[in-house]
Amino acid sequence: MKMFLPFAAVGLVIAAPAFAQGMPAADYVKNAGASDLFERQSSQIVLQSTTDPKVKSFANMMISAHAKSTADVKAAAARSKVRVAPPVLTPAQRDMIAKLRAQTGTARDTTYIQQQKTAHDQALALQQSYASDGKSAPLKAVAAKIVPVVQDHIRMLATM
Repeated sequence: MKMFLPFAAVGLVIAAPAFAQGMPAADYVKNAGASDLFERQSSQIVLQSTTDPKVKSFANMMISAHAKSTADVKAAAARSKVRVAPPVLTPAQRDMIAKLRAQTGTARDTTYIQQQKTAHDQALALQQSYASDGKSAPLKAVAAKIVPVVQDHIRMLATM
């Protein structure tokens, strides 16, 4: 099972920039919302059981950072007159949440970190692509603002 997630994630990460190039603003908002929702939910789950201070700190930061990026995207969407529906997890994200919930102890921490790496790679691809090729100026600006934040999260994950 551990091998399935990375291979599936590689395909999603590679496909994300090509998909985002012609992505309508509403789709960008939907995908960014799903990404943030996954980050918050998975972090809340790991906080229920982790005893690792680094995991706790990272998870708390994820909840705050992704609440902020959601608010920023919503505000930019409003300026762009793009309707924002409540975020919904993708099927792949729902599967990852289910796998995370099924784990306990340090196995949950390990699964969480692996999933965070995958999710942040996908988020970075989405944000970079929309920042360079998006059609809505306010959303392009917010995507460009989110890119360095996601890059910082990826750097932190590399040390965990």
